[in-house]
Amino acid sequence: MSNEHNHDKEVVKTLEALLTGGHAHATFDDAVKGLPAELRGVIPEGIPYSIWQLVEHIRITQWDILEFSRDAKHQSPRWPEGYWPKETAPVDDAAWKRSLSQIKSELKEFVALLKAPDAELYKPFAHGDGQHLFREALLIADHTSYHTGEIIVIRRLLGAWK
Repeated sequence: MSNEHNHDKEVVKTLEALLTGGHAHATFDDAVKGLPAELRGVIPEGIPYSIWQLVEHIRITQWDILEFSRDAKHQSPRWPEGYWPKETAPVDDAAWKRSLSQIKSELKEFVALLKAPDAELYKPFAHGDGQHLFREALLIADHTSYHTGEIIVIRRLLGAWK
């Protein structure tokens, strides 16, 4: 086994921990756990969106990054309207659960891309403008972490955080 391969395995292990852990802060799962249904669509004063809109934005963005990373023919939504839902609240509990489930399952799919034996972490995608799998992993982690913090702030403003 080459030294480079060992380094890549360690990088993938670290990326997986970054994407799924919460080593320095609360995770996305922590941030949405136990949120009362009646607060999912509330927009506090001075905040531009609800927790539902943030959850959907995280879902849509992660889906887009996953599809871009594995499908050269993928067409991303228009920015910004394609990444932000107009609805401030989920239509029902099933929609909320579907969104959370999709975030979790598609994150697993992205981690599987990283762990694939033929994964080339640093090779730019032929269909992009310099993006590669390593960059997209960092993008998912950074983006989700940023908006997870916002979800927690909104929960604090609504008196619904520990």
